[in-house]
This record gives sequence, structure tokens and C-alpha cells, in this order.
Amino acid sequence: MNRISFGKKIIAVLFAGIVLIATAVFCAAASKKSGQNSPAGSQAVILTNEDYLPALLRTIDEAQNEIFISIFSFKAGEHKNSYPDRILDHLAKALKRGVKVYVILETTDRKSDELNIQNKQTGKLLEEKGVNVYFDSPRQTTHTKLVVIDQRLVLLGSHNFTQSALKYNNEISILLDSPEMAQNARNYILRIIKEAK
Repeated sequence: MNRISFGKKIIAVLFAGIVLIATAVFCAAASKKSGQNSPAGSQAVILTNEDYLPALLRTIDEAQNEIFISIFSFKAGEHKNSYPDRILDHLAKALKRGVKVYVILETTDRKSDELNIQNKQTGKLLEEKGVNVYFDSPRQTTHTKLVVIDQRLVLLGSHNFTQSALKYNNEISILLDSPEMAQNARNYILRIIKEAK
């Protein structure tokens, strides 16, 4: 792959991310205007910076059937109290309750790549807990930050599962309660898994 086509792909991914976030902000603003932006009864909730992790952990803890995650960077194994390791622990508890958990991680064809090493390490930790782990095709970058729970809830936005993204960075994501969007997002993840094989 030459640098020009790689650069075009990155620009396309960034543009798509901006469109998704702009759509999410618009939906949340419309929801707030109509008085429906309370977390208890809302269809869409904006999660900025550190608001994301508690919402993610809550949705994992309330999952009843399945959790699908497609994430660009998941950096677990640093220390047991790190935010990514907390996610790992909550996923393990969901598995013990009988919830099926599927995680797809970004991988590259460069074994010495830092992201590749980090995601492989996390993938091993997840597999040890019983999570179904997949790595995307090294021919294509999977820059997603997407969680689908029980074919109903969708979390998407800019948050990676790293200490920086979950605790320090300016990040924005959205929690959607929409079976239709959840089904579409789930199908998207399944397509990535199929392409990785």
C-alpha cells in the first residue's frame, strides 16, 4: 500500500467519524430540546471525557445476552486498577453470568508495531477469561470504537480503551438506545469478523 492511498483512507475514516459525532450531537441536542435527555428515559446520551467509562461499565453489568466490541486500541494488562483492566474485569463478570462476549481488535502486518503488540497482549488476556477474540484483516485498518449490547444499546464515538482516552483526553461518544441501529452496528461488526477470516 502506498502512502497516498493510506493517507486517503485515514482522511476518509476521520471524516466518517466527524459525521457520526456531528449526527450524535444533533440527535442529543434535539432530544434535549424536546425534554428527553435524562439518562433514565433518553434515546441518546452524550458521554464526554470521563463520563464514558461509568456508562460503559453499567451497560456491561446490565447486559443479559451478548456484547460485541470493535475497538482500535485496547490496552489492558498495565495494572489491575487501570481503566482498561476494569473493563476486562467487567467483561469477565458478564461471561460468568452467561453473557456471550465478542471483541474484535485492530492488528497490522508489522509484528513490532506498538499497537499490534498491545492489542495482541490484551487479546490473550481476554481469551484467558473466555472472551471470543478476533483480529481484523491486517490489510485494512479498523479504527472503530464501537460497542453493541443485547442488540439494543450502541456506544460509539472517539473513546479507545486506553487509560489516556478514558481518563485524561478530551473525548466524546454517544450512548444510543435503538434496536434498529444496534442491529445495523452488530451486522457491521460481524462483517469485519468475516472479512478477517
